[in-house]
Amino acid sequence: MGPVIPRAYPATPGWSPDGHRIKSELDYSRGPEKTWVYGGLRVRDGQEVTCTASSRNSANYQRFLRLVEEANPEGEIVIVTDNLSSHNSKSTREWLIDHPRIQHAFIPVAACWLNLQEGWWRLFRRTALAGQSFAGPDDIDHATRVATAQLNARAKPWIWGRPPLPPRTLRRRFIYCL
Repeated sequence: MGPVIPRAYPATPGWSPDGHRIKSELDYSRGPEKTWVYGGLRVRDGQEVTCTASSRNSANYQRFLRLVEEANPEGEIVIVTDNLSSHNSKSTREWLIDHPRIQHAFIPVAACWLNLQEGWWRLFRRTALAGQSFAGPDDIDHATRVATAQLNARAKPWIWGRPPLPPRTLRRRFIYCL
């Protein structure tokens, strides 16, 4: 996910001596303080691993993969990911050779709905970022860690699709009573 940009909004504007409302321009530029949030969802129990980084490059992606590997100490790990250059770079492929438990599965272009992680990002944005004003990257990192801990505390297995509809017993009963 990303980028998340710290924006410190000034205090609520008051009124000028001549009776006009004071307005301040908001800064919407990305600037040097943007922060990227990496995240991985373990589907079988709903646990999440997140980390923040100042840029989206191969080194930070490999740092995230190390965190995923530490969170899953045994068994094979299949990472379903999109086609970013840092996910398929030469250094990442070489790193994956040294870590044979981790395998990549790339989703098709423009098919992010195939990734169960996208639903978790919606919950994460609402928990960590909605209505917040961050002063800097450290605040974003803190909000990410707190929100991840809160969501992991109430995690449930992720199921793709909708639950089956209950049987329509009343309809059958109506037909038989006629």
